[in-house]
Amino acid sequence: MKIINLSARPEFKEQVTDWLWQAFGSENSRDFFASVVQSSLSGADLPQTFIALEGQRLAGTVGLWRCDLVSRQDLTPWLAALYVDKDYRSRGLGQQLQEFLQEHSRRSGFSELYLYAEFTGYYERFGWRYIGDALDYPDKPVRVYKKSFS
Repeated sequence: MKIINLSARPEFKEQVTDWLWQAFGSENSRDFFASVVQSSLSGADLPQTFIALEGQRLAGTVGLWRCDLVSRQDLTPWLAALYVDKDYRSRGLGQQLQEFLQEHSRRSGFSELYLYAEFTGYYERFGWRYIGDALDYPDKPVRVYKKSFS
């Protein structure tokens, strides 16, 4: 499995957009996800989108975003939009994408990452520390996690 920046293989941007929209969006939010993915191709420091490839097949994606939770704009950067294609689940790819993003973040000068989830039990297995509750827009309760590294 190879993990690279989407900017190296922009032909996958539509598939990544559809995955994020279907997994995390609502009926009318595809344009939002398309905008984030397109912004990650601009060459800016953030956001960035990474993809996992097995040969020429897209297997998963993860993002490094300045902010992924409007109610917690004081925290940055965020591991966001972690998605693994159904054919690649339960094979450790989610963990590989997390570890890749952590190492990339560390090399980029960050000492910590944040994420949020509506569920428990998954991220804790990989050393993420629960730091409290927050609200996803407009009023959905979520759990906020932090991962520190040097």
